[in-house]
Amino acid sequence: MSAPSSPSTRLAWLDALRGIGALAVVAEHLLPWFLPALRPYWFNLGVYGILVFFLVSGYIIPTSLERHGDVRAFWISRIFRLYPLYLSVIALVLALAWWVPVRAEVPRDGSAVAAHATMLLDVVNVGGVADTMWTLSYEMVFYLLVTALFLTGAQHRSGELSMGFAAAAVVVGLVASGAVFVGGWPAYVSAGVFAAGVACVMWGRARKPAACVLGLMALAALLLSSRVPWLGTAVLAVMFAGTAIHRWERGTGRLWPVAVTTALVAIAPLWAIESGWWWVQPDVWLTTIVLAGATFAGGMALRGRRLPRMLVWLGLVSYSLYLVHHPLLKYFVAITGDLRQADLPYQAGMAALALAVVLGVSALAYRFIERPGQALGRRISGRDAGGLQRRTDPGVAGQDPGHDGVLGHQEGQVPDGVRDHVGQGDVVR
Repeated sequence: MSAPSSPSTRLAWLDALRGIGALAVVAEHLLPWFLPALRPYWFNLGVYGILVFFLVSGYIIPTSLERHGDVRAFWISRIFRLYPLYLSVIALVLALAWWVPVRAEVPRDGSAVAAHATMLLDVVNVGGVADTMWTLSYEMVFYLLVTALFLTGAQHRSGELSMGFAAAAVVVGLVASGAVFVGGWPAYVSAGVFAAGVACVMWGRARKPAACVLGLMALAALLLSSRVPWLGTAVLAVMFAGTAIHRWERGTGRLWPVAVTTALVAIAPLWAIESGWWWVQPDVWLTTIVLAGATFAGGMALRGRRLPRMLVWLGLVSYSLYLVHHPLLKYFVAITGDLRQADLPYQAGMAALALAVVLGVSALAYRFIERPGQALGRRISGRDAGGLQRRTDPGVAGQDPGHDGVLGHQEGQVPDGVRDHVGQGDVVR
């Protein structure tokens, strides 16, 4: 019989899930270039990882905002939690572009600057300087929608929202063959609306109308200018399903909308115009969804129990791990050369060394970039760690305020890599 859990372990299951998701993402990018024979094709490791991440984000983000009831502090927290490391990785990639060129998917004009400034990369059809940055777009869309819902008093309709987005994913897949709005102007327009709207939300000037405009802008971009509209819509369905699960757990919602959402997301790519990639084949897609859901359910079943310290630590540094691993793997392969045809022992040794480097750099990035950024955000918003801990409600007791609903670190194969870009004929890029 396990010992009673301490407050500090009550949300360790969420960190453990982050750790699992992060490892899956790293494996999806590491295996094709270091140990291709071990890469599974009966499910997609990367999509599995991002689904776990999105479920966790949906589970905790709205609760964070509702618990504190302070929109300004929520946005300061988000900005200082995400941007310091994000900007650092951008600086690293640009500084080393003389050695490993910036991805061809990144426009060589001001639209790339505008899209990176808002993190709305994928929903304005702009590639990120690091492959994995595309998922931050959907985190940002979710933040904007959650803020608008909170300020309009509609935040408790997560079940209906999850089903609505899931149904929309099916419909969008049937009618949309890609972005309707193309070119650089969606990035410029969204950047202007984002800057003005977030400023109003944070400083209380026309806060509710500004939040509504931001939410509508995010929805329009999601449906009309994102790279794969049905996929982005399905992602929002998954995130609101995570919120619905939390409300069901707290006794303020029902679970059946999550089942409906799951079924609709599962069929979304089956007849979609934009489809055909191996990871959306019915058996692979369904297996990936089932595994992600089972992982989240398993984490919930173990909540309150002591979990492996290493897994929890991986969750703690998962944002750093998520953002830095792909550039580091590129640099590693640039030094070693193509390893796909090397002997297995050599591949395994290089894979272990690369993973050690990635984990070490992630730990340093967390210690010297993430944590100081979080601390600065708390000082600016007027929240200290002790104060937050005292205001924590029983449903989320023991959560470190620095990790308050923090995700935005999911897998980058789709849709920038919406094709399987690691076939035998591919070259390292």
